[in-house]
Amino acid sequence: MRKINLLIVVLSFAFISKIEAQCEIKNRVQADGTMMYYFEPADFYITKSKSLKINIVTDKEHYFVALQPSPFPSKKEGKKINDDLIIHLSNKQEYKLTHYDTQYRNNDSIMQVLYLMDQKDIDAFSKFEAVVAEINMKGTEFVRDYNFKLHKDAIMEQLECFLKKEEN
Repeated sequence: MRKINLLIVVLSFAFISKIEAQCEIKNRVQADGTMMYYFEPADFYITKSKSLKINIVTDKEHYFVALQPSPFPSKKEGKKINDDLIIHLSNKQEYKLTHYDTQYRNNDSIMQVLYLMDQKDIDAFSKFEAVVAEINMKGTEFVRDYNFKLHKDAIMEQLECFLKKEEN
């Protein structure tokens, strides 16, 4: 009986720590002094030739979807990426996110493109999984469609963490 109780306690702690780890919000100060809050990017799409990582970034006023495509174009070509992002959610609706910024980080080894979420769409993004993203990768292969294979619920979960944190 003691072994069963001990097992239940251990499993409970493991479950609780996993839930808390999913809401591990990080922060970084931008060059302009703005504090940005974010999660580690989740893999949404991986093949031998291309991949896409995604995460939510916020300044506590606006929410952004940050994409890290690979391979990515050179800095000269990448700065031309300024079209909006179209994301299809599992509710069979498509949402247009406005291009906000294209950044090269970590000595230009990572390209990140930020797209601003419309306030009216935050509820949908927090309730429905992402299915497809359409990105115009100027200078590479025009519009890339990424049919999400992995972590389709990452946007949903990350937004949920941010929104719970704001309530507290």
